[in-house]
Amino acid sequence: MCIRDSPTTAPIKDQYKAIEARVEKLIIAAATAGANVICLQEAWTGPFFYCTREKRPWLEFAEDAKEGPSVVFCRRLARKYGVVIVSPILERDSAHGDTIWNTAVVISHSGEVIGKHRKNHIPRVGDFNESTYYFEGNTGHPVFETKFGKIAINICYGRHHPLNWMMFGLNGAEIVFNPSATVGGLSEPLWAIEGRNASIANTYFVGSINRVGTESFPNAFTSGDGQPAHTDFGQFYGSSYCANPDGSRCPGLPRNRDGVLVHEVDLNMCRAVKDKWTLQMTARYEMYAEGLAKYITPEFQPQVIRDPSL
Repeated sequence: MCIRDSPTTAPIKDQYKAIEARVEKLIIAAATAGANVICLQEAWTGPFFYCTREKRPWLEFAEDAKEGPSVVFCRRLARKYGVVIVSPILERDSAHGDTIWNTAVVISHSGEVIGKHRKNHIPRVGDFNESTYYFEGNTGHPVFETKFGKIAINICYGRHHPLNWMMFGLNGAEIVFNPSATVGGLSEPLWAIEGRNASIANTYFVGSINRVGTESFPNAFTSGDGQPAHTDFGQFYGSSYCANPDGSRCPGLPRNRDGVLVHEVDLNMCRAVKDKWTLQMTARYEMYAEGLAKYITPEFQPQVIRDPSL
């Protein structure tokens, strides 16, 4: 996120405090409207600087996943309003050589940190130069049991990977959030489809969250694609929405301004839809596992039956 009154040229602490002030208003609005579980956008604590490939000053946004400033901030609000908060941040892991991760911290309604999940799939497309800063996560597909249901987080690019969605379902998720930062020139035709498909295929609710606006940076950059150097990522198109396991979805937020989307869900729908469609019962997991086990070996040969007349 980037705030107009505190642009990317401002000191990092000033940028963060301006963003925090805006996010606090959004969290209070959501809690006042009756939300029990609140999920923020991917890497909400700063601008999405990963396009620049610059380490300084941007890595000053990285923080500890238990005691960092945004974690303390969200813990305070979670405790005050009795809500669960999913807070996607840039994590600095001081216990492992100050390694950087793209991480979602899950905070209980009591204000305690339940745990965290690190982004499983890292894009290498267009201006998404994220592997300059962090690699694929190592936390698997955890599901967090909260007072308000079993939730999971499929961070951004993971939504393009059906098996990533599936694993959260196999671990018992009832709601899977997809905090994202994605731009119109790349993924917008897919946006309204992927979360809804995942909800249907895995019989859980999906919350798809995207940032909005255009963020400009001081130094021009390229991505080795022959295009002219530029200073912005393009427009983040918002359009956050929620999808239900019966195939329906709620109206989305605008594509050009931020806001709060509150969607009421009945978790009983997960079991009701499972009973109706029996997708999990009729799945062939052992067959898929056997095929995948063969695929990941160097000796793998595709199961193609060739027409003998060719």
